[in-house]
This record gives sequence, structure tokens and C-alpha cells, in this order.
Amino acid sequence: MFKNKYWQSLFAITVCVASLLTASTAAAKQLTFIYIPLDNRPVCQNYVRQTMEAVGCKIILPPEKYIASHEHEGNPEKITEWLQTKAPKADAAVISTDSLLYGGLVASRTHHISRQQLNKRLQVLRNLSTVLPIRIYAFSTIMRTPRASQGRVEPYYYSTWGPTIFAYSELLDKADLGKLTAADKLRLQAIEKELPAEYREDWLTRRKLNQAINVELTRIARQGKFHYLAIGKDDNATLSATHMEARQLSLTTFEVPATTLQILDGVDQLGLLLLVRAYNEAQGLAPSIYPLYSPGVGAGTLPQFSDARLQDSVPQQIIAAGAKVAAKSTAADLVLALNTPPDGIVKDSTADENQFYASAANKKFIAQLSQLLQGRTPVSLADISYSNGSDNGFMHFLARSTDISQLAAYNGWNTADNAVGYAIAQGLLAPYMQPKERQRLLQLRLIDDWYYQSNARRKISDELEKHDREAMKYELLQAEKPVLEYVTKQCQRMAKQYAITKNTQFTLSFPWSRLFEVDVSLKK
Repeated sequence: MFKNKYWQSLFAITVCVASLLTASTAAAKQLTFIYIPLDNRPVCQNYVRQTMEAVGCKIILPPEKYIASHEHEGNPEKITEWLQTKAPKADAAVISTDSLLYGGLVASRTHHISRQQLNKRLQVLRNLSTVLPIRIYAFSTIMRTPRASQGRVEPYYYSTWGPTIFAYSELLDKADLGKLTAADKLRLQAIEKELPAEYREDWLTRRKLNQAINVELTRIARQGKFHYLAIGKDDNATLSATHMEARQLSLTTFEVPATTLQILDGVDQLGLLLLVRAYNEAQGLAPSIYPLYSPGVGAGTLPQFSDARLQDSVPQQIIAAGAKVAAKSTAADLVLALNTPPDGIVKDSTADENQFYASAANKKFIAQLSQLLQGRTPVSLADISYSNGSDNGFMHFLARSTDISQLAAYNGWNTADNAVGYAIAQGLLAPYMQPKERQRLLQLRLIDDWYYQSNARRKISDELEKHDREAMKYELLQAEKPVLEYVTKQCQRMAKQYAITKNTQFTLSFPWSRLFEVDVSLKK
């Protein structure tokens, strides 16, 4: 039943222990965690809950109507009220401060909440450690600086002025570093004249306010009110307002240990990452992870939407999960395999180059993985050669030449930092899952990240662009039903081609009525 020696051993030990210690196992305490997500997107809510439930944890979420969704902002006051009634039932709480302060991630980018109101909500966070006599793991965000944005996830003017605002933020960052050239100064002056004053003021005011709130959150962490605080850098670049604000925060918190506070790349993975940290600490676990990069630039890769190379960001995420970096694979509890582009240049998964043929570097890395999968150490794969989806050539050749059901976890969604965080979290939990549960999580991610993101989404996007319907990618409206039928058929067709999903029954939905994400539901 299990080809991999690690999973064979684990299964044998599990059966043995279960038969000898039935009474004590039945009496063991189930870990219960309160979880306040950023919003109700699957990667922030459903997939997180399913992952933690796969290791027997109970996840308590606020009522759905209080959590931010595509249709409405979250309700900070109602969530706070709910927290006070649920606290006695949990072992720890993992809390998005964006949800308790602004009403969710999108609201943090678009709000017009006064400093006075935010101060009141900050006081609630200060008092949480008294109200909740449990460990509190909090995570905040530094507002992103996208090069462009469509849909309703930024202020209304961003769809027109986004590229200009991004260029403006690059110059602000350079100015803060003292590196503006004479040409830069002229460009800055030109942008300040070109960009409507009301938009520039709105954007700057909100950024400054959010930054001030993050400073207060670090003070709360220093005071021991949070057991741990993570501040995530949302989509950014090596020169951007997000990069500048992260640097400024780092300079004011340099003496705070990483066991108390970290500033990390990426945001959407933080909920699961902190739940795994809470799980490890509750269980007294201190696992080690060995990062293994594919041939080429590897650890020196600078992903899209990030200001840090993998050699810096990956160890930080390992620490955030309550783990440590191993010096070699044979001394690790988990091998984190990272598929990166040989030349270090990351493109979107919809790029023309993302075809179903494997490069020499792909084949060499697959040979390494095949050998590792026969060993005792579990392997979690972060497929980050492309953003927003899988590497078609790499995954096709891997699935055809290796039994990928032996992977501890697989992730290739959204940004590299998002996928790496999930790969760390699910990989660390895999040894404590029943094989069936681990398999279901693998299938779910393959359907979402590979079949949908890199292929079905790509095809329907091309069709919409051909017919001058590009706006529908961000707001499907009346096209949602036929588009859903189309992408479901595309994913089902691919699922039949690979052994791991050949007989898997599933449904898809568009929880935010846009192409960017789907919710995959596997039938039992």
C-alpha cells in the first residue's frame, strides 16, 4: 500500500501504538484553536481549517457573517464580542489583527477609519491577553504596493493610477534610502504634478495610519500581550512603499527576538503558518527543515511580488512555523523541496513558456526527488518556478516518472512566499495525518494549483481577452455559471490523466466571483 519507506514505517508505528494504547489515545486532549482569518477566501479559511482538522484539531471560527467576504467587510466589534464568549473553549488563538482593526485585508487597503476609532480597537487587542487566558498568536500586514490592480481590492482610482502610484512609491523608497538621483528628483516632481492630489493624499494618509498602527502592534508584542506577532509584507518589490515601511519597522524592532516578533514576506499563508506554530508549541515539538533547491539560481531567486531572495525569506518562514533550519537532509524532520526557475527569473504561470515539457534542470531535480521519496524523511514540494500556479513541464514529468502520492505536501499557488509557507505548514503536519487525509490535501492542491491555476484559468482568460471581455476576469457577474462549467471540465479532463487524481470526484466554485481563485471541494 505504501511504497515510501517513511510512510511504511509511520503506518506500522501508528497501528502498533493504536493497538497498545487505545485507552490513553481515546483520553488524549483534542487541541482546539480559535482562528480569526483575514477573510473568507479558501486559502485563508476553508483550506486552513481542513489542514488543521486533518491532524485532529478543532478550529473555532467566528460566524461567517462577521468575516470579510467578496460581498461585505468584516465586523470587528461583532468578532470581538464573539471572541469573549468563545475564549474558554480554546487552547490558543490565532488572530488576524486586520480583521479586528479594519474589517479584513481588502478593508485595510480601502478604509477611512479614524485614528480615534482604531485606537479603541487597539485597546481591545491590548486587553485580549486578559480576556483570553491563552496564548495569542497575532498577524498583521504591511499594505501592499502592486504595480497595477483591477477589481474592488484597492481604492477605486487604482485601476487607472496604479502604475503611476507604484512608480511614485519606488521613488519614495529611494528617497528614504538617500539614493535619489537628479533624474529621480525630476521624475518625482513630475509624478506629484501628474497624480491627482486627492488620490495621492488618500493613499499616503492610509499608509501612514496603517504604519502607525503596526508600530503600536509591535509595542503590544513587546509588552508580552501577544505570545507571538508576525507582520506580513503584502505584494511588494525591492523598491516600493511596502519595502520602505518594512525596513522602518525593522529598525525600530531590531532588538526583539524572532520568538516574539517577525516581519515576513507574504500574507495569505500566515494564518496556517501560525496555527502550525501553535500546534508545535502545544505538542512540545521543535522540528527541523532542510531546504533543497532545484538546479540553477535556486536560493538566490528573487520571486515576483517580493523584496527578498529565497535564501532570506525561506528560513524566516521556517522559524515562523516553530521549526528550525537543518544543516543537511539526513538530519531533518522534513525536506522542503523548492522548484525554482534555473535562471532565477520568475514569470506568471500563464506565460507562454509554461508548457508540458521538462527542461534538463527539471529532470535533474526530479531524479533527486525520486531518490528522496524512497527514504525516511518526508518531502514537501513548493513549486515556485512560476507565480500563481504550477510548472507544467516539471509537474507533468514528475507525475509520470514518480509516485507523487508519496509527497508529504504540494503547493504552487499565488506568490512564492504563499506557496512556501503552506508547503512548510502542511509538510510539518503530514506525519500526524492519516494517509487518507494527507492524500486528500495533496489532491486538492494539485487540482487548484496545477489543473486550475496553470491551465483552466489560463485558457478561459485567453478566451475572455479574445472577445474583449477582460474585465470579467475580475468580476464574472452573469458569466460565472458558464465559465465555471468550462473550467470544471478542463480540470476534470486533466485529473483523469494522472494516477493521483484519476478517480477523484470534485466540484469547483468561485467564492469571490472572479477567476483569481477557486474553492475546490472533494467528494468523500
